Amino acid sequence: MSTRIFIVEDEPSIAQTVQFALDAEGFVTEHFPTGTACLAALKHSVPSLILLDIGLADGSGFEFFRHIRQLSEAPVIYMTARDAEIDRVAGLEMGADDYIVKPFSLRELVARVRAVLRRVESSPVPTTSMSDIFQIDTVRRQIHYHAQPLDLTLHEYRLLETLLSHPERVFTRGQLLERGWDNPDHRLERTIDSHIKSLRNKLREIKPDTDPICTHRGVGYSLIPDA
Repeated sequence: MSTRIFIVEDEPSIAQTVQFALDAEGFVTEHFPTGTACLAALKHSVPSLILLDIGLADGSGFEFFRHIRQLSEAPVIYMTARDAEIDRVAGLEMGADDYIVKPFSLRELVARVRAVLRRVESSPVPTTSMSDIFQIDTVRRQIHYHAQPLDLTLHEYRLLETLLSHPERVFTRGQLLERGWDNPDHRLERTIDSHIKSLRNKLREIKPDTDPICTHRGVGYSLIPDA
């Protein structure tokens, strides 16, 4: 699987230069000129790493980082012209994986990207086997189905993990919303249905003839892990 990197940068010349350097190293890159565009992409795509400018035209990179964490656990490296210690400390304490100050050399950027990716890949990977069918990698937030990794958004991962935590238990939409969203708004309970539909489609891509997720009309959903 290719290592995909999101570049969130509103300065076209910088974005093009960074993209060229990373593409030359064999990475697959996608450029987003705004934080809003990146958030939209994260709802259906899973990057290996995100390069995030702090001074974006549509808002602060620090604020976008908080929204990114609601959708993805991908490592984040801040790119910024701010070199004050307080900014570096604030960014790292929020949970970013690294911080690089503009102007930077492309060799240094590539080295930092590789270092962060190595750190993530070398982390211990505790795997919980829920059955012979599902396995959960709790560090990388990855779930395998029939030994194949599922390409899940953060919300899909949390929903499936919740269903697997108590096989055959029926969870209401409200309960799933509470467990799957950091700031649940119960007016959005019906969004659970669209996420469950997406989950089912991804499971069927691996095993077309089975459906382990059970719908309980008017109530919610349960999961039979050995289905």
